[in-house]
Amino acid sequence: DVGAVEKVLGHEHLEYSTIGTRQLNGLTEVEIRRYRLLIVPGGNFEQIGKSLTPSAAANIRGAVRSGLNYLGICAGAFLAGNSPYNGLNLTSGVSFGFYAAETRGIRKSALAITDAGGQTLDQYWEDGPQLTGWGVVVARYPDGTPAVVEGTYGSGWMILSGVHPEAPADWRRGMDFKTQADTDNAYAAALIRAALNRQSLPHD
Repeated sequence: DVGAVEKVLGHEHLEYSTIGTRQLNGLTEVEIRRYRLLIVPGGNFEQIGKSLTPSAAANIRGAVRSGLNYLGICAGAFLAGNSPYNGLNLTSGVSFGFYAAETRGIRKSALAITDAGGQTLDQYWEDGPQLTGWGVVVARYPDGTPAVVEGTYGSGWMILSGVHPEAPADWRRGMDFKTQADTDNAYAAALIRAALNRQSLPHD
């Protein structure tokens, strides 16, 4: 997913640096706070959390509290919550469960999310969370549970997404999407810019 996010950042002409958990573990809170936005992409949130040291998680939490903005996509949204796998707990104790498709044995799918303005976009979903209990709702899953939320932690602005709007076309093989990948990628760009610029999106 890092590559997919990088492609969107490049298309938007946004400067960025990439960092792995090993390097992140070596940064102080002050060093993390030099950046405007931390994007944690999709992946295995258990592995990501377990790879962070408790002190690194505390440093990220302190940086967000002091004004670092945060965008969590799928695993990054799980990690922002009160996950048992060294979660960042940027949500005042709220933890997130999987979207309901998971309980039906579905691991990835095209899911229609609907934003507060009534726009519906088919988005790539893979083992992502539903985000009940924190922030305000920017977009909802078909069952009405939150798919994208926004809010604050201390002075930091946060956007969390349970779906992958940055997903490239080749992730979609074998699934039926009514929305073009470019349209979804433009939504990813909108989320990134809103997180970067501390911009509130239309919400419920």
